[in-house]
Amino acid sequence: MISFLACIAILILGYFIYGNYIERKFGADPNRTTPAISKQDGVDFVPLPLSKIFLIQFLNIAGLGPIFGAIAGALWGPVAFLWIVFGSIFAGAVHDYFSGMLSIRHGGDSIPEIVGQYLGTGVKYFMRIFSVVLLILVGVVFVKGPATILHELTGASVSILIVIIFIYYLLATMIPIDKLIGKIYPLFGLSLLVMAVGLFFALIFQDYTIPELSIQNLQNMHADPETYPVFPLLFITIACGAISGFHSTQSPLMARCISNETQGKKVFFGAMITEGIVALIWAAIAMAFFGGVRELGETMAEDGHNAAWVVNIICNTTLGKIGGILAVFGVIAAPITSGDTAFRSARLIIADAFNFDQAKLLKRFIITIPIFVIALVITQIDFAIIWRYFGWSNQMLATVVLWAMAVYIKEQGKGYWFILIPSAFMTAVVTTYILVAPEGFSINYKLSYSVGILASLVPSIWFLIWKPKNKSSE
Repeated sequence: MISFLACIAILILGYFIYGNYIERKFGADPNRTTPAISKQDGVDFVPLPLSKIFLIQFLNIAGLGPIFGAIAGALWGPVAFLWIVFGSIFAGAVHDYFSGMLSIRHGGDSIPEIVGQYLGTGVKYFMRIFSVVLLILVGVVFVKGPATILHELTGASVSILIVIIFIYYLLATMIPIDKLIGKIYPLFGLSLLVMAVGLFFALIFQDYTIPELSIQNLQNMHADPETYPVFPLLFITIACGAISGFHSTQSPLMARCISNETQGKKVFFGAMITEGIVALIWAAIAMAFFGGVRELGETMAEDGHNAAWVVNIICNTTLGKIGGILAVFGVIAAPITSGDTAFRSARLIIADAFNFDQAKLLKRFIITIPIFVIALVITQIDFAIIWRYFGWSNQMLATVVLWAMAVYIKEQGKGYWFILIPSAFMTAVVTTYILVAPEGFSINYKLSYSVGILASLVPSIWFLIWKPKNKSSE
């Protein structure tokens, strides 16, 4: 319990101490006019109250990520706490803050346009395609998951439920952001926070023992450690609770609604730290609820005992009837709300790429329909396969975005180690993972580690010796 509470405290301190440092590094200016004001169009560029922006941002980047990812990550034991805490502070929050703030500085641009500004036209074209593919995968993941759970609860056809969810997505993707998302999503975001707070107090006041971060426990406690080494698998499994490329596609949505740059720390850095706390709570209760890490693994190995089942049994047991309602929200409503903003982001990325004005409904419709046709086709693929590719693609996107931020900082003539280190680390993670993973090249670990380190060193050395010709425009 002591190390769990210490981790919570470190995350909170990280927001105030490191968050202030990052804000100074960027140079947030309260006197700058933001795109929400200068480009206000009543559809995507709409000023919203700070409280709503924070809750929408939190819900958009969270969904099932800090819940399912943390439960899966708990199978490695308390070492997962370290990645959640330090990943959230030094990688995820920095990544999210710069994603949002650079979007504000560049007129509300989507992340591929921002990355292209600093890494070149070729990378911009790659990011346009890669980001849209990732967002469609996210949308599909957050269609099939809720549809399957609703089928188990109601007995309704999965195919019919998928169509119903897609119809909702279609509407939510095109409706002005303040008409649906701005009204309902803050309530959903608040519900997700209430569930986490309830579980936190359950851990404190009910009879649960959380494994401590001791020397003995600071090891790979997975049931099959040779097949599932901590590096790189843990760093791909716990994504949204530490760092996630998906977040960089969502931050521009709220960058178009912020009316003052000083709100950026609360919205982008703050939402990521909050998500880290939620992930930490879920990792802790997953380990404690079943009696330990080994018992959690044995339980999840039983037929039908997946992460959704874990959420349901924990919430119903610890929080009673209210917990049951929150559990249904957590595994159904939360992913659906992340899915529709994923499709909305895909629409905006395509619109930005082709300079296609989105003020008129017909133009939004023209872009949206092909996206949903492709997504419907992908729903026919096995869910497990989609999820594995989503995990790696997600962290790959985060890595590219981090390198773009590093270039931006160096072009501004500022100290860059705070962004270079997570950029290099994530490069090693994604390279090693795709080499060893079954969906990758299935190469042996020693060779994969070596290539991963080399892949991290090469761009790092290039970055250190590279001298920018001109400072980038803001």
